Amino acid sequence: MHAAPQQLISSRCGALAGDITPPGDKSISHRSIMFGGIAEGTTTVRGLLEGEDVLATVAALRAMGADIRKDENKIWYVTGVGDRGLHPPATTLDMGNSGTSARLLIGLVTGNAFTARFSGDASLCKRPMGRVIDPLSLMGATFESSGGKLPLTVTGSPHPKAITYELPVVSAQVKSAILLAGLGVEGTTTVIEQTPTRDHSENMLRGFGAQVTITKRADGADIISITGKPRLMAQNITVPADPSSAAFPLVAALLNPGSHVILRNVGLNPRRAGLIETLVEMGADILFENRRSEGGEPVADLIVTGSELTGIDVPPERAPSMIDEYPILAVAASCARGTMRMRGLGELRVKESDRLALMAQGLTQCGVKLEVEGDDLIIHGTGTPPQGGAAIATAMDHRIAMSFLVLGTRTAQPIRIDDGAFIATSFPGFVAMMNNLGAKIA
Repeated sequence: MHAAPQQLISSRCGALAGDITPPGDKSISHRSIMFGGIAEGTTTVRGLLEGEDVLATVAALRAMGADIRKDENKIWYVTGVGDRGLHPPATTLDMGNSGTSARLLIGLVTGNAFTARFSGDASLCKRPMGRVIDPLSLMGATFESSGGKLPLTVTGSPHPKAITYELPVVSAQVKSAILLAGLGVEGTTTVIEQTPTRDHSENMLRGFGAQVTITKRADGADIISITGKPRLMAQNITVPADPSSAAFPLVAALLNPGSHVILRNVGLNPRRAGLIETLVEMGADILFENRRSEGGEPVADLIVTGSELTGIDVPPERAPSMIDEYPILAVAASCARGTMRMRGLGELRVKESDRLALMAQGLTQCGVKLEVEGDDLIIHGTGTPPQGGAAIATAMDHRIAMSFLVLGTRTAQPIRIDDGAFIATSFPGFVAMMNNLGAKIA
């Protein structure tokens, strides 16, 4: 259950300044709990994102037999059940707002011979699950659902089948669901993706002891194969800061002249860093210091200075590396000089909301000139802040909410959002962190 709607107002502020560590990476947090939960031994996780989405994954793994606890220093300990040690949950698994929890755990159940029922909040129950139902059915799972959406019941197979599956949609969640199902298979399960997506599952599964190989097909597609029935062993994991969450204070600092903000320990996986690449091309002053590796993931500290940005043409092939960051990039484009064209945003229509439509509607309300052409968003910036003064409908979408709160730090008139309660799904403490930097969100 989510809290009552939390209206928030963001007003124009001055320069932002501070030294912050954004919340832990959501994708890596989910996977550290899942993989630790099915490994042998006790996995320790430092820096876990304690947002509602990840806590839904924690609750689900507990319901299926893993022992998960945290200490007073916020270090999490996940004692796994080992191979085939999961047991059927006694009640429906509530995924809240988390598409990652739902799709990956449905894959995990596919490789186990029991039944589990999944549900979620109103937003999640609108999101398409057919994209995982189709390949997992080929592996032997059976499903009961209404129109391929949650609530959904999945029964795993006692003898799941290895498949080779070419992804019809660009989706790290679908890829990961199939790889997780493949853990329970005798033989090798293969996923083919034409467009590279975030590879946290592959990196972390290898770390836990699975045999994951990646080769190239003649046409350049990635062929990702996992050998079933591995012996997964507990690991020590330090979760880097989430680049998708860091994006909000980062863009706020860029847009407000005179700002100087340090963002610590930010994950820079090349398949997640499309926003930063794009902002640098737009003229952003971002310095990378203390580059290092944490658990197989590249990280660095970012020093961000207020900058004059210029609109550019963002190619569609960059979309998978920044799909969650387009709302905040659209905010940056609204304050930049010149026309910004963001191409190939079709996947935004099936996120927590139709993000493409919501951003276009909200930015128009704030006085931004733009067009939507097919799956492209074209924004005409003037180099000066938009008028603002709008009341924004967020459709229970945390990234829409945070994006317009960032825009409100720059617009001539304050921006009001109808509900900020859902920000806690990915960025607990967002408002406090922004206000400590100098924002005026009330």
